[in-house]
Amino acid sequence: QVQLVESGGGLVQAGSSLRLSCAASGRTFTMGWFRRAPGKEREFLAAISESGSSTYYAVSVNGRFTISRDNAKNTVFLQMNSLKPEDTAVYYCAAGGTMGTVVAGLRNYWGQGTQVTVSS
Repeated sequence: QVQLVESGGGLVQAGSSLRLSCAASGRTFTMGWFRRAPGKEREFLAAISESGSSTYYAVSVNGRFTISRDNAKNTVFLQMNSLKPEDTAVYYCAAGGTMGTVVAGLRNYWGQGTQVTVSS
């Protein structure tokens, strides 16, 4: 059974930065980050390959958010800079077999989510 545990969320002011972490149990997966804002559908943010050599970002966060991983610790990170109030959401970590399936949200393992609130 794969377990994903997110951490690092919180309440910050607009313009601030946060780094989310997701610790995974089991083998190494392709990993990704998603979010769900109140009243909105789940949104893909970023994905990283098993080796960390390939990354893919949603247009909405490209240039502000950076995904990375430490395979020695089986942990993936999401560095979020220049946060905006519209970034307020529950952020979820996902693990899957390929970049395509992770980005599409198909057959992923999911974490429980961590709340990020950005005040104006």
